[in-house]
Amino acid sequence: MRGAKLSAAVGLFVVAGLGGFGFAQTMPAAGAPASPSVAARAQKADVAAALKAYTGPEYVRSEVMIPVRDGVKLHTVIFRPVGSEKHGEKLPFLMERTPYGVDGNSKASVELTKQALATSGYIFVYQDIRGRYESGGQFVMNRPVVEHATKRDVDETTDTRDTVEWLLKHVPNNNGKVGVLGVSYPGFLAMMAGIDADPAVKAISPQAPMTDIWVGDDFFHNGAFRETYGFDYVQEMEAQKTDGVVSSKEDQYKFFLDHVNFAGAAAAAGMTKLPTANMFLSEPAYTKFWQDMAVERRLTKPEVPTLEVGGYWDQEDMWGTQAEYAALRANEKANDPLHKVFLVLGPWNHGGWSHGAGDQLGGKFGTVTFDGQKTGEYYRNELEAPFFEYYLKGKPGFGLQDTASFRTGENQWHRYPVWPPKEGFHAVRAYLEPGGKLSFKAPTGQYNVTAAAYVSDPADPVPYRHRPIQSTYGEGSTWRTWLAEDQRFVSGRKDLANFETPVLTGDVTVTGDVGADVFGATTGTDADWIVKLIDVYPQDATGVTTEDAAGTGGGGGGYELMVGEEIFRGRYRKSFSAPEAVKTGEVVEYKWSLHGVDHTFLKGHRMMVEVQSTWFPLYDRNPQTYVENIMTAPASAYEAETVSVYGAANYPSHLELPVADGAELP
Repeated sequence: MRGAKLSAAVGLFVVAGLGGFGFAQTMPAAGAPASPSVAARAQKADVAAALKAYTGPEYVRSEVMIPVRDGVKLHTVIFRPVGSEKHGEKLPFLMERTPYGVDGNSKASVELTKQALATSGYIFVYQDIRGRYESGGQFVMNRPVVEHATKRDVDETTDTRDTVEWLLKHVPNNNGKVGVLGVSYPGFLAMMAGIDADPAVKAISPQAPMTDIWVGDDFFHNGAFRETYGFDYVQEMEAQKTDGVVSSKEDQYKFFLDHVNFAGAAAAAGMTKLPTANMFLSEPAYTKFWQDMAVERRLTKPEVPTLEVGGYWDQEDMWGTQAEYAALRANEKANDPLHKVFLVLGPWNHGGWSHGAGDQLGGKFGTVTFDGQKTGEYYRNELEAPFFEYYLKGKPGFGLQDTASFRTGENQWHRYPVWPPKEGFHAVRAYLEPGGKLSFKAPTGQYNVTAAAYVSDPADPVPYRHRPIQSTYGEGSTWRTWLAEDQRFVSGRKDLANFETPVLTGDVTVTGDVGADVFGATTGTDADWIVKLIDVYPQDATGVTTEDAAGTGGGGGGYELMVGEEIFRGRYRKSFSAPEAVKTGEVVEYKWSLHGVDHTFLKGHRMMVEVQSTWFPLYDRNPQTYVENIMTAPASAYEAETVSVYGAANYPSHLELPVADGAELP
């Protein structure tokens, strides 16, 4: 659930999945249980401090049901500074449309949302999208854009346009300009405002937007099904008009293992008839249904200035930000500031830029600090607020030319003329070699040599985070911070392979898109391939802390931080829409992206690549024997198989790394 939920005790938003404009996070640290009384006291203290620091205008609230072209009415909450309409002050609109409910918005929550923007003065608009909470109509998950031939042909672009036109006519003393922003599903909706955009929409900021939920966002990654997430989120969104949290006390690792496949788990939850769950079960490949929902194919040009925002450790929608930027940037009009796309990437989990200082990343099982750099505050005050101030009010101060990225390890902001940057970096290959070596020299001489082999057993899959694994948004869940968890909890297992460099004698900076190119074989007829790029800290490391599942604290010596990671399902090696079995024993080349990275592996650290074939239960188990539909695979299809990673002159498995010029490679 990525919407903001109201804390009735204190009257402001508590960020539960970081939709919304980004309210101050008052939750206990992920994975750290706290009693309701302790949490409530902490919330009240945080609210009191934030309200005391706020020096902007007081906001007043109103509500309206806005009619759209097919007669449906959309519930909308509006806030504007007290007295502004009487004083003749013309203000722009700043709007968020969301499936997560807007009724709980209060004047305090608005004033604490984006303090720089609230202080400057805007007309803030929050709207329940069709079919959700108090809005009429039918909800459709990531409703596809359709042709608009009649008034019945509606989608999120038409609802946005109709809402904007109503606001311009009925809300007094507006300046005729509208900005739209949102995180996650609201990020998807912000991008909808930029497709067939109303002329009044002058700036949008899709943040961690759901973009293609089959290729790389919420529900699938390169064909591998995100089982726990799809299970929880679809129930929350489609089983009722509100998003009630799915929470189970059972270890989800055990639950999904016991129910064999997604069909079994879905039947146990009584969710098989929910629309999206039904499509998971009936159309697991990249069919027209999923293709029609994909946003990037609609992005033939940036119609309005667009600020794309994402986090390198986003556990939900890291892919969408970069995919939308790439699609828009490729069609950008040269030297046209009104048709320009900007990109901000930072050291955040899902929505982490929208709240808090942003001076650290992680939770119970691993926390990294950034030398006092308050990355969240910097983003909100120096990038986001100036962006809207410039395009909605004409105020100077927005100096971003293209991309701003916070480079971890070095812990500094950098600005690039394009992403990925071209100047100052060159491509190198990090080869997976026998003996667990990660080398920057290509293998020569030997042929058909395996660099490593392991037995992948679906009966004992590699967990993706420390057990017990809670429901995605359940009590005590470490979901929000699992990408920063110390990987030592699995790196010693026998059903994966590790490849490491020697201790680095100088800093090595990797900036840009990281690619995996693995030559592999299996004794089965299908396999999943997971590759992680890991920074291994020295024993005397500072700026990082971790503890084990038993709660034993300690420093960060030996900490293994994932910097880039991604999965690829073998059956889709030729086509996402036409899966094929893998021939037993055949060496196949698998190529896929680990996405963008901006990280310095410091002197004294080591670089490590980890390869495995299960990542459970974030991703469903591949039976490893080919079946037409993994969602309904019988228990008999799940078999242990030997997976081989090749590392030879004719099969040079490697990672493509964009490395800074002058780096001292081992």
